[in-house]
Amino acid sequence: MTGNRNGSLAKFSSADRLSQGPRELRLKEEDCAVNEPRATVEIALLTGGGDKPYALGMAAALTSEGILLDFIGSDDLQVPELLNNARINFLNLRGDQCPNVSPFAKARRILNYYIRLVCYAATARPKIFHILWTNKFVFFDRTLLVAYYRLLGKRIVLTAHNVNAGRRDSKDSWLNRFSLKCEYTLSDHIFVHTEKMRNELSAEFGISPGKVSVIPFGINNTTLNTSLSTGEAKRRLGLVNDDKAILFFGNIAPYKGLEYLATAFGELLQTDPSYRLIIVGKPKGDENYWGRIHRAIVQSGIADRVIERIEYIPDEETELYFKAADVLVLPYTHIFQSGVLFLGYSFGLPAIAADVGCLREEIIEGETGLIFEARDSSALARAIEQYFASELFRQLERRRSQIKTYANDRYSWSRVATITTGVYSGLLES
Repeated sequence: MTGNRNGSLAKFSSADRLSQGPRELRLKEEDCAVNEPRATVEIALLTGGGDKPYALGMAAALTSEGILLDFIGSDDLQVPELLNNARINFLNLRGDQCPNVSPFAKARRILNYYIRLVCYAATARPKIFHILWTNKFVFFDRTLLVAYYRLLGKRIVLTAHNVNAGRRDSKDSWLNRFSLKCEYTLSDHIFVHTEKMRNELSAEFGISPGKVSVIPFGINNTTLNTSLSTGEAKRRLGLVNDDKAILFFGNIAPYKGLEYLATAFGELLQTDPSYRLIIVGKPKGDENYWGRIHRAIVQSGIADRVIERIEYIPDEETELYFKAADVLVLPYTHIFQSGVLFLGYSFGLPAIAADVGCLREEIIEGETGLIFEARDSSALARAIEQYFASELFRQLERRRSQIKTYANDRYSWSRVATITTGVYSGLLES
C-alpha cells in the first residue's frame, strides 16, 4: 500500500498503515507542505477497485474542494493522478484483480482484501465512508459490512448508480431486494443520477426522498484523448470516408438490446450498402447472448460490413472507436442512465438512444442526438436514416465541439463536488 502527500510518494507496510491510521501517516509528510491550508474534512472513498473514470473524476472533484481522501483502491487505480495528489492517501487494499488466475488464488486475494478493509475501518480517521461501488460479494457488502461500519460510528454515504441492477438483468430475487433494502436503510445519505431513481428508491424501498440527492453523472475526463483525427481513426479501422459508421460500445448484456441494432443494421443495408457497424465490448452476464447475435449477423450475410472487437478495451484505446464513428447507438431495453452516453459526449459524438430510463432527458433531439422507441428495430433503422440525412451529421465536425462544451457544463464534476460536499458538511454537523 502507498501513501502520498504534496506529490511525494512514501511506502509503508500494511501493518504500519493499519496501526497508525491514515491521518497520522499524512501528518508525517505534512512538514513538506508549504503554505498549504489544512483541510478540515476527511472522507474514506470506497471504490470497489474499479470504474476508473468515475473514481478518478470524483477524487479530483472532492480534493479540489480541499477535502482529504483515504482512497481505497486497487492495482488498476494506482495511477499518477491519484498518487501525485497531495490530498489523497491512496490505500491499495484491493490489489490485483486480474481474472486469469486459479479459483484458489482469487479466493485468497479476496479474503485478504476483506481482512485489510475490516482492519482499516477499525482504525480509520474519516468519520464518513462514501461507497462508490460494492464488491463482488454484494450481499455481504450491503448487509454485514455496512452494519459493521455503522457500529464503528461511521456515517455512510452511498452512490447508487443503479437502484436495482438485479431487476435490470432479470436476476431479481427476494434476497437481492432484502440486501438492497438493508444497504439503503443503513446508509445516512444516498446519491442517484436521476429524479426517476430517487422516486424508485421511495416507491420500491421506502426511502425518504429527503435522504436522497440527485447528482449529475460526472463527465468522463480521464480517457485518453489525443490529436488523433477522425480521418486517421477511420483509416486505422479500415473504413473509407464515405462509410456511415455506427458504434455500439460497452458491456454486451441482454439489457443493452444489441440484437435490435443488428436487425436494424440489416434493414439499412438493403437500401444503402455504405453503412458500417462497429461493435466493441465484452460479453457480461448471459454467456450465450453475444453468441446468438453473432450467429444472426453471419447468417444474414452482413458480417463483412461489421467490425467486431469482443473484449475489454483499455482506456488508452477507447478514443479510436469514438473518433472513427459518426454516431453512437444505445439500443437499451432497460436502464436509468448510461455512462457510455457521457463517454461519447466527451468526444463530441452524437447518440441515437432508446426511450428508456432518463435517456430522453439527456439528449437534445437534433442537437446532441435522437430518440427512438425501445425494442423496435424498424424505428431504430428510421432514426439512423434520419440522423444521416440531418444537419447534425452534415456539420458533425463543428457540432462535436458544441456537444463537448454542452456536456462539460451539464455534467461537470464541479457540480457534483458542490452537492456532495454539502451533504458531507450536513452529516458532520448533525
